Amino acid sequence: MGRHEKLEWQVGGMDCAACVAKVTKAVERLPGVSEVQVNLMTEKLSLALDTDRTRPEAVIRQVEALGYKVGAEAAPHAHSGPGGEHSHDAPGDAGKPWWNTAKARLVWLLGALVLGAYGLSLVLPHQVSYALFLAATLVALIPFGRRALALARAGSPFSIETLMCTAAIGAAVIGAAEEAAVVVLLFALGELLENVAAGRAREGIRALASLMPRTALRLQGDGSTVEIPAERLAVDNQVLVRPGDRVPCDGIILEGHSGLDESPVTGESVPVTRGVGDAVVAGSINTDGALRIRVTRAAADNTIARIIRMVEDATASRAPTQRFIERFSTWWTPGAMAVSALVILVPPVALGWDWWTSLYRGLAVLLIACPCALVISVPAAMASGLSAGARRGLLVKGGAALETIGAATTVAFDKTGTLTAGRPRVTDVIAAEGEEEAVLLAQAAAVESGSSHPLAKAIMAEAEARGLALPAATAQAAIAGKAVAASIGGARVSVGSPRHAAEQGAVLGPLAEAATRLEGEGKTSVLILSDRRPLGLIAMRDEPRADAASGIAVLKGLGVRSVMLTGDNARTGAAIAASLGMEVKAELLPDDKLREIAALRAAGDVIMVGDGINDAPALAAASVGVAMGGGTDVALETADAAVLKDRVTGVAELVSLSRATMANVKQNVAVAVGLKGVFLVTTLIGVTGLWPAIMADTGATVLVTLNALRLLGWKPGFARD
Repeated sequence: MGRHEKLEWQVGGMDCAACVAKVTKAVERLPGVSEVQVNLMTEKLSLALDTDRTRPEAVIRQVEALGYKVGAEAAPHAHSGPGGEHSHDAPGDAGKPWWNTAKARLVWLLGALVLGAYGLSLVLPHQVSYALFLAATLVALIPFGRRALALARAGSPFSIETLMCTAAIGAAVIGAAEEAAVVVLLFALGELLENVAAGRAREGIRALASLMPRTALRLQGDGSTVEIPAERLAVDNQVLVRPGDRVPCDGIILEGHSGLDESPVTGESVPVTRGVGDAVVAGSINTDGALRIRVTRAAADNTIARIIRMVEDATASRAPTQRFIERFSTWWTPGAMAVSALVILVPPVALGWDWWTSLYRGLAVLLIACPCALVISVPAAMASGLSAGARRGLLVKGGAALETIGAATTVAFDKTGTLTAGRPRVTDVIAAEGEEEAVLLAQAAAVESGSSHPLAKAIMAEAEARGLALPAATAQAAIAGKAVAASIGGARVSVGSPRHAAEQGAVLGPLAEAATRLEGEGKTSVLILSDRRPLGLIAMRDEPRADAASGIAVLKGLGVRSVMLTGDNARTGAAIAASLGMEVKAELLPDDKLREIAALRAAGDVIMVGDGINDAPALAAASVGVAMGGGTDVALETADAAVLKDRVTGVAELVSLSRATMANVKQNVAVAVGLKGVFLVTTLIGVTGLWPAIMADTGATVLVTLNALRLLGWKPGFARD
């Protein structure tokens, strides 16, 4: 066995999905190559290579033989520049305006030759001007013909280059050199326009990288600062962020208090207040006071860099609709070539056409055969939709998830930290007869110490606020979905649900009535037991998010049903669900949530929205799992999608984005197929000829790309609170 390496290159010059297919097929034919992935939006080729069978240089030669430019080899996901910024320009045209690229120069040369030939044809004999048109055709056919031959050798004999060269040569042979010259000019112009449009689509990802400042003020040991490139920041460095500066790293505030505008990352327009001990994310804008921040992640792994990587990976994944279109397109071109052959051979015999007319119309059909517009119709829309969502704090990990979100009939929400703020506070402490409130609360806090659960934090915060000394607790253990227990002073103390207390055989007496009353008020009650003897209860309330009711209402307006899945007691769940106008399934253990998700999926696609940690099984079981708010880390690493802002309306925005993207896809497919269908008919009846046929192909490709670019300006079709 050879040594397998994961390698990645920048490939310049790809401007449509057909280019992706060409590069993929050519590279896959090399021995020892596997896991080939070509990303149109980021212009990257990645693969696994057995270097004993094929050297990396052979991969480069294979790709460059197709007419593309290959940049320097890089490690997968390697980035250069601040915050992972990298260039998407072709290596040979890096930094050049579009009108000065190699493709543009070919267009200018062909345009000059064709216009010059037309001008001279007015004053020179036909034979001379005809030779000029042939020269213009030959100038274009040399590079396009080389590419067609290379593609044929690499396994793509039915490429657009092959079709165009065949049509142009055929036109010249039958005496239509003028049209042959116009065909090659329009083809070159179409490639240039596709390249410009694809570059505009890539700006969505490039804009994310621009959120990172290029420099940072690193604090020295003596308190002075030195300006360094932001990508050179290391973990545990300290930086100074002045008012108006962008935060150059993910980190923790060591000193200072300020409002941070996190809208570039989360899409949340209202600045949030941050102080000592709070986490900050790269790309945020400091609005008020100076902050001293400790770096917690290197530049290559900060929030912006990870968002960019996720969007890049997402644009490389294929939605079900895209996979269907690609399978269809593999039959389209050979089918169209068969139709072209029939147009050439049948009408002279069956309809009495002359052979030149039949040949001319058959060549025009060849030009209509290119599936570029059809193939790019889906990935262009998906890439724009994914980029537009990322700019609003809506991250989706691929086209398949984006497509499914809009088709979902139900959204299942976790309660704590999702529909509610996730910051419950203690409202009532009721001791059993003969017990003291302070002792009850101190023992409960000791059992919960070290837990990250929101209810545990609320109990510990209340004990701290009252200045209570906590007893020593050992042998702490969690009973999934029911209670937490520990040993205190030789007794086994548990903090759990009333249901757990009843299962333990505890006699609750008046505490049962108190728990029922408090739960009816929308509060969560926990019973504290010491060796199954009730010490009392603690009630907490976690208020719904400010936009929870409006977010559920918007989903209802979109025709999507909302269901709360919670492990809380039925009364508390019902009280909160009623205030939000949604259904509820309460007292669910983790396994119960999985069963509820399975039942909901029986009726259609289901979105599960949770915090990305406790709800991981349910997120995985749903059609699409969405991690919301809470922790950007978790949101970026788990589930199929993430809403980076702490807003329930973000889920409705995801649904709206998905539907807008799929509507754009359908429009693109209609344009691609419709234009080709119209020109196929008009060509067969003799209304249009060669150059309108190439216009149909180029025009359709440009139209679908421009239509996809509209999604970059997408906004939800409802008011945001």
